[in-house]
Order: sequence, then structure tokens, then C-alpha cells
Amino acid sequence: MKSRSFSLFSAAALTVFSGPPALAEEEIGAHLLIELNAAESLESGCKLSFLALNGHPSDIAQAVFEAVIFDAAGQVDRLTLLDFADLPTARPRVRQFMIPNLQCSSIGQILFNGASTCQSTDLKPGACGNGLMLDSKTDIEVAG
Repeated sequence: MKSRSFSLFSAAALTVFSGPPALAEEEIGAHLLIELNAAESLESGCKLSFLALNGHPSDIAQAVFEAVIFDAAGQVDRLTLLDFADLPTARPRVRQFMIPNLQCSSIGQILFNGASTCQSTDLKPGACGNGLMLDSKTDIEVAG
């Protein structure tokens, strides 16, 4: 299931990839965009690849999100922390996370429960969670 923010995310990402860095702020506003771009089942578990774009006017030194993994039946499988590390402004970043002992086909939804860490010298508290825009290019729904 894809969210409505997909076309906004795609347009903003294309603009940022093809234009000057200042366009991230102008096109998406002061938001953080996170897209589940790929999910690959491996012997050891599910490898999730996220594309992140920081539209804030300042870099984020560290962004860590509490995520809830739901199985295909809608039941909570586990809670985990996803450390996106540093997210420079207007520069897309890909971050990968391994979910051990779980095949991707078993995941129905990933819920971003909130930011447990959001460090920046210039941004207000809550910059990572307020206005967080989520999307998925996979069969796994991403919500927040």
C-alpha cells in the first residue's frame, strides 16, 4: 500500500537530485522524508533499504526512530530502533537495516512510532518527528 505523499516525495526528490540544494527547502518545506525503497529477503532476515531526504534548513547530526514491525496479520512482531545517523540538508541518503530472523514477506507494516533521538545544533526539538513524511515503494506499508 502506497501513501499519498508518494508523488510529493518523488517530485521533491527529483527536484533535489537535479537542482541546487536550496530547492529541498523550497519544494518540500522543513520536513524529513523517509521512503522504504527496497526489501530483500536473505537467509539471516529481511534487509530494508530506506531513502531519506532532509528538507530542513540545517543538517541533522543523528536521527534515530522507534519502529514497530507488524506481521502480515497485523500483529506486533517487534519494536526496534532505526539509526539513520547523520542526514545533511538537501542531500539524499540511503540507509539499510537488517531485521533478523524475519522474512520480508512476513512484514505487513512498519510504524514509525516517533524519534527517540533527533540531534541538530540549529533545529528545534521534534524536527525529526513533526511533519515526518513516509512512503514505500514496496508491498510493505509504512506509517507514522
